[in-house]
Amino acid sequence: MSSAPPLPRLSDAQPYGAPAGATAIRGRGPWTLAWERLRHDRVAMVSLVVIVLIVLVAIFAPVFSAITGHGPDDQYRQTGLTPDGLPVPPSSEFWLGTDDLGRDILVRIAYGARISLLVGVAATALTVVVGVIVGLAAGYLGGFVDTVLARLVDVVLSVPFLLVAIALVSVTGPSLAVEVLVIGFFSWASVARIVRGQVLSLREREFVEAARSVGAGTGRVMFVDVLPNVLAPVIVYASLLVPVVIVVQATLSFLGLGLQPPTPDWGGMISDALPYYRTSWWFVIFPGAALLTTTLAFNLLGDGIRDAVDPRTDRLLNG
Repeated sequence: MSSAPPLPRLSDAQPYGAPAGATAIRGRGPWTLAWERLRHDRVAMVSLVVIVLIVLVAIFAPVFSAITGHGPDDQYRQTGLTPDGLPVPPSSEFWLGTDDLGRDILVRIAYGARISLLVGVAATALTVVVGVIVGLAAGYLGGFVDTVLARLVDVVLSVPFLLVAIALVSVTGPSLAVEVLVIGFFSWASVARIVRGQVLSLREREFVEAARSVGAGTGRVMFVDVLPNVLAPVIVYASLLVPVVIVVQATLSFLGLGLQPPTPDWGGMISDALPYYRTSWWFVIFPGAALLTTTLAFNLLGDGIRDAVDPRTDRLLNG
């Protein structure tokens, strides 16, 4: 007895009225559509490539040191300074010139990228985690909890961030951990306000009511059912917050409140270069260009991500 032919799979079924051999239409989720929009944004893709290159420079900073034979803190007062004690310009020995102590600017920029990226990513991650938790709790629980947390957000947003950050770093002493904590502490309120507004509009939706009706607890509804629906604006805000954090960290270092010398730091390098901007242009141009390129790339990528995840975007996909 011959076996019955296998039933066709649902994925192999053709739409009604479609010609034989036509390709089945597959649905695309919101994240797939967002990636398609982002992939067709040339500015965002170029910015992403630039960011990847900067990350690689930071990771392989010891390689730059090995190739040039110069450590980030090594001072070459004989070959790295002129007879008048000024930095030497770019040359075959010092590709981007030297600073006021005869140190290789290229190597110090590469090591300084580690500090900027680490603070930018760590402080942003801390900001997002605290802001999402507070925003979820305020928007979903409502009532007294919402009132207290919303007023706390208002208080934090009203504090002059930079002045208080300078004061705290001055009191506690500059360190990488202090910078991350200070920046993260004064940045979470904006994320919390965004998440709270989104959760207020979601907590009465049908899928939330369905989760409650089957006995899902408060924590599960908040973090499993509601949180995925507010990730898009959080990701956009986080991508735009990274360059802000990098600039704040560089500002603290520029004011002498960042990591202490001789640790390479872009803000500290720009501060050291100010007395020499007339005679040694490379001393201030190259660290400033590194900071500008990094922040600009993150900002342009953030704009691209914002357009990609916005379902109301007017941009059309080609192909």
